[in-house]
Amino acid sequence: MGVNRPSPAAVLALDAGNSKTDAVLVGADGTVLGTGRSGGFQPPRVGVEAAVDVLGEAVAAAAAAAGLAAPPFAARVSACLANADLPVEERQLAGAIAARGWGAATEVRNDTFAVLRAGVDRPRGVAVVCGAGINCVGMLPDGRTARFPALGRLSGDWGGGGGLAEEAVWWAARAEDGRGGPTALARALPGHFGLAAMAGLIEALHLGGIPRGRLHELVPVLFAVAAAGDAVASAIVERQAEEVVALVSVALERLGLLEEEVPVLLGGSVLAARHPQLNGRIGELLSGRAPRARVSVVTAPPVLGAALLGLDALGAAAGAHGRLRTQFG
Repeated sequence: MGVNRPSPAAVLALDAGNSKTDAVLVGADGTVLGTGRSGGFQPPRVGVEAAVDVLGEAVAAAAAAAGLAAPPFAARVSACLANADLPVEERQLAGAIAARGWGAATEVRNDTFAVLRAGVDRPRGVAVVCGAGINCVGMLPDGRTARFPALGRLSGDWGGGGGLAEEAVWWAARAEDGRGGPTALARALPGHFGLAAMAGLIEALHLGGIPRGRLHELVPVLFAVAAAGDAVASAIVERQAEEVVALVSVALERLGLLEEEVPVLLGGSVLAARHPQLNGRIGELLSGRAPRARVSVVTAPPVLGAALLGLDALGAAAGAHGRLRTQFG
């Protein structure tokens, strides 16, 4: 007599960023069957196969929680991944994931799509993510999308946490040595690390006494200095607001949504911090370009968006999406 094996899930959802990976197995009715978490997804640094191995750790944990001993675990793998910035990268990653046999079909998207779908009731709207970097995507129910390469300065991007920190250091360095105007950043930035002046911070960053990876710690310092009225810091925040609105406006225009009532979602650590000077200015500027846009900050986890995209693709029964969403609070 054979042993009954639990039926595979409808969707295996993956949301993978540079610091962590989340996996969720979802039934056809929207019930969460199992979850798992593993480390960051960084194919440019470790290679595609090693990066997919990290995904596999989260998948294995979710499968164990769902009582699934062996793949295939789901009818569809819906993976929203950092570093999947170009269609060619999405195809490469989709092939590597499909080869693991976790699902009968596999779709890979950039992780910004997960943020967008997590924040809307149906796949229609625009999302901009401002975390370590900056990216923007838009989508319509008929499958049309708007997106950008999001490869940093190479593709015309400006800002994000890394860009903001570097810009603040640049202006502070010039203020201290006289090439630029005065700014409180010249004392506040080194002060964050217990240093007296920018010369010490520059030396520490150059020689490795302070790892470059810690530059992101200076972003809240920048916003605090701006909020206190510093003109240089405020100009940096203003430029970031302008960049966000430029991305959103172009995405809306490409999808024919500039004049329509449409959700615009803000995500990523910089925007999720809800700095009044930045988020408020985004709302003001966008109202002049897309007066009917409804701006809000996404609070739902991105892996929910990946799961909803999977249910969309499967044509899930009415109620499945809502049931899934209630389980994420």
